[in-house]
Amino acid sequence: MNPILGELIKEYEKHIFGQRSNIRLLLTAILARGHVLLEGVPGTGKTKMVRTLAQLIGGEYQRIQFTPDLMPSDITGNVIYNMKEGQFDTLKGPIFTHLLLGDEINRTPAKTQAALLEAMEEKQVTIHGTTYPLLEPFFLVATQNPIEYEGTYALPEAQQDRFLFKLMVDYPTLEAEKEVLRQVLQQKNIQNKESEIKQIMSTQDLLQMQQEVKEIRVDEAIIDYIAQIVRKTRESTMIRLGASPRAGIAVLTSSQAWAYLEGREFVTPDDVKRMVIPAMRHRMILAPHIELEGGTSEQIIQDVVASIPVPR
Repeated sequence: MNPILGELIKEYEKHIFGQRSNIRLLLTAILARGHVLLEGVPGTGKTKMVRTLAQLIGGEYQRIQFTPDLMPSDITGNVIYNMKEGQFDTLKGPIFTHLLLGDEINRTPAKTQAALLEAMEEKQVTIHGTTYPLLEPFFLVATQNPIEYEGTYALPEAQQDRFLFKLMVDYPTLEAEKEVLRQVLQQKNIQNKESEIKQIMSTQDLLQMQQEVKEIRVDEAIIDYIAQIVRKTRESTMIRLGASPRAGIAVLTSSQAWAYLEGREFVTPDDVKRMVIPAMRHRMILAPHIELEGGTSEQIIQDVVASIPVPR
């Protein structure tokens, strides 16, 4: 593993307890230049996880609380008339940052949710006909609450497809939860506690790593393996809508990033197996009879992967 990444993970785990797997997957996503949808019940540290990452890489951080009355311009920015200067000024919104947390994205209507699409795909924002590039790197993490649907607006499948990963944030283990309680007792000043997070690297270091991830070797057999997995989801009778070509790209790029995180220069079938669930769980619609029987996309993906011969 890259020594800087090893140090970053070590520092990350000093502040975020019980989320070892999600920490690594979050880093994998940012190395792969993707975005993440975080789903979990309230109070499991989703916001802190993103804010801490911003401090570790020395990046700018913004948080948007999505509400039913939020407008697209509240995210992207607006043009106002400056009476003193006699001209129009562009006020850029909170999306102009390195790490953006969209808290409870399913609380806002589709029109406002869609304001993120151009930024996610093209790394730019158009305000009143003028296009502005976003900061590099740009990383969006959107959260949603899986237990409360009253007054919410479900993300359309097409927009979920823009997220590289969908990660599930579960309750911490007993030991991790006890450590959280000990930390609360020890921290007399919340602001001082936040300032204790050390910056491990810069955004320029991260950009360099993102470039190095692209150099990770992928054999033809691995490409064939990924393509067969994605195609199999479209042929299964248990799935009404299979994974899109973007899903295959997500598995490929995240497998490269995971291999880089593990300190290897090539992708293995195990990397692909590790990435398929977070990269594909939100990109498929199950057949109605499977949903009625309590089936999950994770189970179906595992069955699909098990049916594909592993390349040697």
